[in-house]
Amino acid sequence: MTDPNAGTPTTPEAPSSDAPAQPPGATAPDAANHGGPKPGGGPKPGGGPKPGGGPRPAGPGTGSPRPGGSAGAKPHPTAIPAVTPASDPSKFGRVDDDGTAWVTTSDGERQIGSWQAGDAAEGLAHFGRRYDDLATEVGLLEARLTSGTGDAKKTKAAASALLESLPTAAVIGDLDLLARRLDAVVEHSDAAAAVAKHEKELERAEHTARKEALAVEAEQIGSESTQWKHAGDRLREILDEWKTIRGVDRKIDDALWKRYSKARENFNRRRGAHFADLDRERGAAKTRKEELVERAKALSSSTDWGPTAAAFRDLLVEWKASGRAPRDADDALWKNFKAAQDVFFAARNAAASERDAEFEANAEAKEALLAKTHIDPSKDLDAARSALRDLQDKWDAIGKVPREKMQELEGKLRAIEKSVHDAVESQWRRSDPEAVARAAQFRERVAQFEDQAAKATAAGKTKDAERALAQAQQWREWADAAESAVDEL
Repeated sequence: MTDPNAGTPTTPEAPSSDAPAQPPGATAPDAANHGGPKPGGGPKPGGGPKPGGGPRPAGPGTGSPRPGGSAGAKPHPTAIPAVTPASDPSKFGRVDDDGTAWVTTSDGERQIGSWQAGDAAEGLAHFGRRYDDLATEVGLLEARLTSGTGDAKKTKAAASALLESLPTAAVIGDLDLLARRLDAVVEHSDAAAAVAKHEKELERAEHTARKEALAVEAEQIGSESTQWKHAGDRLREILDEWKTIRGVDRKIDDALWKRYSKARENFNRRRGAHFADLDRERGAAKTRKEELVERAKALSSSTDWGPTAAAFRDLLVEWKASGRAPRDADDALWKNFKAAQDVFFAARNAAASERDAEFEANAEAKEALLAKTHIDPSKDLDAARSALRDLQDKWDAIGKVPREKMQELEGKLRAIEKSVHDAVESQWRRSDPEAVARAAQFRERVAQFEDQAAKATAAGKTKDAERALAQAQQWREWADAAESAVDEL
């Protein structure tokens, strides 16, 4: 009868990779009666080093090629054993009605234990599952050997221990097949160990070459680079990568480390000297900029707009050429310099705005003057000439107008002047016997206006000079006309 404390036995269709607890009533002569090892009692597949376990030399830093990587042996792919379907224990053994369990091998049939926790079928399934667990252990050893991720010597030792346990294993399954598989693992472990040793030597050579390359790069940075921040960051990156590279021969590693350390010290020494020089230069720049600030303050109250604006431009050129002072001082000095500059240009802009308003008012006054002035030389030439002189005097007294309105207003005045002078010229042609004398007088007027233009130009009064030249040109035309009339008489 089934032991009521045994629980529900596991069905054969759901084998577990872990060895199940032996149900109550199931006994194995090997374990219970003879004190031998339990099935699978050798080293467990996970008992040795884990794949990739223990410190392995890290490769070069991220993004860095592994030196000699193309010449070295390629790493084994990680082999994952396929899930093996449960075996059919009925082909390799039996459980009698009284619970006695038997397994059949090439050496014959042997008793492996007793099953008292259920019927014979359940017992057969139980010992079959134990076989499947054992087969799983063998598969894991094969996978470790194939992938090269474990220690081949430990794999061989585990396989040998399992092989020795097979004759007493309390399992039902193809033990002859397991024996052949374990023999193959033992046989190929030495070759795998040789491959692993070769790969380790290649890896050591790669890591040594990588540290050599890092040391060379550090030496180049230490002796040549002036990109202080970038180079300093790179030296730290080299150090971080250096710490990840293991497995290099101790003496070689020490020698390479001394090279890197010396290169870093050389870089730090050069960088320190550079920044010491920079501090001295910044101190001198601070002194120069303090002087420029004082000069700017002295100019800030000037109302000589043109020359002072030019002087501020020169100061700004000197400021840029002075270099940078220490950051805090440089910012404060620039603030003071710009404040003085802003005072001057704000005053100049205010004056310009006031001037523009005055010019606009002048333009409106000239427009009004033109609107109320009516000169008709065809009716009374003398009155027209008198009115023109009065108009010209008032026009000049009003003053300057905005540049954009100057041409239009001056054109209207020139039209009135031309109408009067055309009438005068016509009269002179008809009635003045002294035409030659008048032509000479016109030439004198031309000379007078040209002289006025020259004086205005010398005084910097460009607009007055332009107006005088325009009048000189008008008188020149009249003189030409008078002379032409004399020639025609």
